[in-house]
Amino acid sequence: MDHVVVVGSGASGVHFALSLLERGHRVTMVDGGKRGPVPPHPDATYTQLKERLDDPARYLLGEDFGGVVLPDSGEEYYGVPPEKGFIFEHPDGFAPRSHGFSPLFSFAQGGLAEAWTAGCYPLNADEIEDFPFAHSALQRGYETVARRIGVTGEDDDLARFMPLHEGLMAPLRLDAHSELLLDRYAKKRSWLNARLRCYLGRTRVATLSRDLGDRKACAYLGRCLWGCPIGALYTPSATLRECMGHPNFDYAGGLFASHFALGAEGRATELVARSIDGTEERRFGIDVLALAAGTLCSSGIVLESLRRDGAGDVALEGLMDNRQVLVPFVNQRMLGRAFEDEAYQYHLIGLGIEGETPRDYVHGQITTLKTAMMHPVVQSLPFDLGTSALIGRATHAALGVVNVNFNDHRRPGNSVGLSGEDPGNLVVRYAPASGEGDRLKRTLKTVSRALRKLGCWVPPGMSHVRPMGASVHYAGTLPMCENGGAWTTDPQGRSRDLPNVFLVDGCGFPFLPAKNITFTLMANAVRIADSAF
Repeated sequence: MDHVVVVGSGASGVHFALSLLERGHRVTMVDGGKRGPVPPHPDATYTQLKERLDDPARYLLGEDFGGVVLPDSGEEYYGVPPEKGFIFEHPDGFAPRSHGFSPLFSFAQGGLAEAWTAGCYPLNADEIEDFPFAHSALQRGYETVARRIGVTGEDDDLARFMPLHEGLMAPLRLDAHSELLLDRYAKKRSWLNARLRCYLGRTRVATLSRDLGDRKACAYLGRCLWGCPIGALYTPSATLRECMGHPNFDYAGGLFASHFALGAEGRATELVARSIDGTEERRFGIDVLALAAGTLCSSGIVLESLRRDGAGDVALEGLMDNRQVLVPFVNQRMLGRAFEDEAYQYHLIGLGIEGETPRDYVHGQITTLKTAMMHPVVQSLPFDLGTSALIGRATHAALGVVNVNFNDHRRPGNSVGLSGEDPGNLVVRYAPASGEGDRLKRTLKTVSRALRKLGCWVPPGMSHVRPMGASVHYAGTLPMCENGGAWTTDPQGRSRDLPNVFLVDGCGFPFLPAKNITFTLMANAVRIADSAF
């Protein structure tokens, strides 16, 4: 029986740990451990919540109105709800720098996926062509994770891009706008498929359509953005709680893991962590160490360990991230209708566009506006406030946005390094691939044509190219390969330079497909646990 120290409680870490526990191993998890508030009035819909709260503005917008997106702020279309602010809080002294990249970090229980929109998209064999294992091994991981977390979806036109797997639940109830888009697609399907190589279908989401364990089926409360109050929308902290019920699991929260000491033959001997407030240091003896702190933080732990061992300034190359573009639209058939407040708030349908090769597939998630904040939309209209508010009310139910995702490749110069003397002072550098502008232009033209065929109007000049780092799908700094050199990992995620250190998060991905990778991170962590232990 191995004793494994796991760093991080995000999507990769908790499923890796749970698989080890199920196989009889002992696990100590070292984690930032920040926790959010308990959602108030868990049975209330969004509208009922506003009526029941003593101060709804404080809950929805924050005590200092931090949830308000100001005009001309240069920010994203939407902000982080105050209730989820804890997810992005940093420890004292954590001061990363970046060039061409806007990284996000989390030291919360569950990690960044505590704020995800639950998309679960299995990769196909073409997309893992560069990965050093058979697709069947990853497929088994998908099925294990789907049984654990509950994934809804169906066999439709998007299944040509996303393999079906066991454990799929029936899909969630569609809102009227999403249903209208799918009905329109059914009528225009042949043209869209043949002319644009564009396909629509149901997105697969980790949100329950029936009860699973102590989690309840989606009640369509319209509160997804602020945190599902009944646990229907899966977050990794749910699996962390399951791990905490195992007798072989020890949880050390409130800590920032900075580095590990190295002994003979490059073996890690001791993990060094400090309290989040920087007042205390703790050390953990290591038999086996698994880094699951997210690509940037796991890379930083490796780099800090090497520097303290005398390796000097080393940078890990090959950082990848998904470029994302937000394309807003107006569905003319929905104008004047009342928006649905009792509905699932995130995406229920998606689109896929075939590329020149299967790996060039472009992935889109279509979100129709329901209980999302309207003030960023209203203030962007070229009218006075009163007129803009009137137009906003009339168009609310007709509004939607497509989040268009592109793949990425490892390239020299896109790196994670260190700066300064304090642990955690990361330097992230990124530059997009040459020709990206033309690629985006071609694809967005296709998306706009598809939306028009679906009866929607795409406002010119309003597509928003998100900064690199915004997707949080980071990968590639310590890639898996069959026969690699320095700073690579083997097919089981074991470092070729540090023989008792495993990388079980996105560090090991040699290619980044367009699909959101959170589901694949979980499945790969299960695969590593099952194959290496």
